[in-house]
Amino acid sequence: MRIYRLVKARYRSSALDGSGAKTYGGRWNPRGLAAVYASDSISLAALELLVHLHRSDVLNHYLLVTLDVPDEALLVLDDTQLPADWREDPAPASTAAIGMVWLQEQSSLALAVPSVLVPQQRNVLLNPAHPAFAEVARHAAFEAFKFDARLAG
Repeated sequence: MRIYRLVKARYRSSALDGSGAKTYGGRWNPRGLAAVYASDSISLAALELLVHLHRSDVLNHYLLVTLDVPDEALLVLDDTQLPADWREDPAPASTAAIGMVWLQEQSSLALAVPSVLVPQQRNVLLNPAHPAFAEVARHAAFEAFKFDARLAG
């Protein structure tokens, strides 16, 4: 499966270490556990980023990171396997608990979950502590990404 991640160019060197998620936590991971968030399409990666931005001037200097994850390394969860509150904002503790178990057990390299924004599409978490992660990260492709100016409002 090909997945995509958008990162500020200044964070290229740490784009795949999961430090942001480790520091702040996320919907699918608690603080203290590293995870790399990506999406199954470039447009979903952009949407997932845009929903968290509050200023239009931060839409500059992004990189698109493309990663190829072997299908057999992917654990897919659909909405029937998730708690009833999985789409709540702010993110509930129940989803972070799911991610915590997955990250700690290292049962797969990647975990695909429905996007809260577009449930028909998937966000994919990578576990940087998984033994197969280094190989996937080694082949990551980085390219400049420019948002359309109309998104700045």
